[in-house]
Amino acid sequence: MSVAHPIIAVTGSSGAGTSTVKHAFEDIFRRGGIKPVVVEGDSFHKYDRVGMRAAVAEAAERGEILTHFGPEGNCLDGLERLFQNYSETGKGERRFYIHSDAEGIPFNQPAGTFTPWEEIDGNSDLLFYEGLHGGIVTDDVNIAQFTDLLIGVVPVINLEWIQKIKRDCSNRGYSSEAVVDIILKRMPDYINHITPQFSRTHINFQRVPLIDTSNPFVMREIPTPDESLVVIRFKDPSMADFPYYLSMLKDSFMSRPNNLVIPAVKLGLAMEVILTPFIEEMMIKKRQRG
Repeated sequence: MSVAHPIIAVTGSSGAGTSTVKHAFEDIFRRGGIKPVVVEGDSFHKYDRVGMRAAVAEAAERGEILTHFGPEGNCLDGLERLFQNYSETGKGERRFYIHSDAEGIPFNQPAGTFTPWEEIDGNSDLLFYEGLHGGIVTDDVNIAQFTDLLIGVVPVINLEWIQKIKRDCSNRGYSSEAVVDIILKRMPDYINHITPQFSRTHINFQRVPLIDTSNPFVMREIPTPDESLVVIRFKDPSMADFPYYLSMLKDSFMSRPNNLVIPAVKLGLAMEVILTPFIEEMMIKKRQRG
């Protein structure tokens, strides 16, 4: 952790709502005149798209399963090195993963590839990470130790499965059976490496549907925000201003001393209401340090 060079990490699987958090932070940074270095977790995958397919096939021949959830599919030592270097010096190296051909146009590269490594601008105010492993701890790496604010964003597991099946079938042309097979293969890595991170976070945002999702493998429509609540859990209740949150977020209530429940349609607003004071405090301490 660092006062001079703070790190904020948002951890959660794709489709969990991390993009909503990212947009909320962008608003906070813009209003506060804060210059962040943005790091995407995908940029620390070990293989590009073609290489991953080959590596997965090779692992299958050995009777093993390789996924992006586990350490073997990622350069976690490189991510830990970046976090440590940034927290100590405000510097480090990053690259970008190109998700689509449109993203690749400025780099003249196709989708599914990485841009070259580049040195981070040493004049940034903080590092903002969004990806799968912002709070991971293994026998070999401890990335969580370098985060000043660690946020988890995760739907209940049935909702996560519904979202993945819908997205992969609609956008990637997969069959439902193929997506279920992927879910099953990824489950050990999800249980062992993704889930434990949500016990290390300072704040969790968990979306809970209010409709029947008992069998997520036959549902074809993702529950809407109007059909969902979000449970916000604070690791330390003393860090939260619950009376203020309740006054600002209509129809919110507390289910436990450290749990705030809000309508999912208010998620973006809730993030800004809750997170802005933490970022402002970071910047005050950073300026005081000089």
